[in-house]
Amino acid sequence: MKLLLLTLATLLLLSQLIPGDAQRCWNLRGKCRHRCSRKESVYVYCTNGRMCCVKPKYQPKPKPWMF
Repeated sequence: MKLLLLTLATLLLLSQLIPGDAQRCWNLRGKCRHRCSRKESVYVYCTNGRMCCVKPKYQPKPKPWMF
């Protein structure tokens, strides 16, 4: 029983220490990273100063200027 409790405590501690996925941004379509992959581009910056890497298909289309 003690071994089971020790194992559960260790797994709980490790789950808190090992970082999971990067922080999400841009309506949960992007990820905050130091560098973007080749298939992603920077649209905005995250609150932690990292770049919000978003795939181009999720970025808004630029509207043409109307004069």
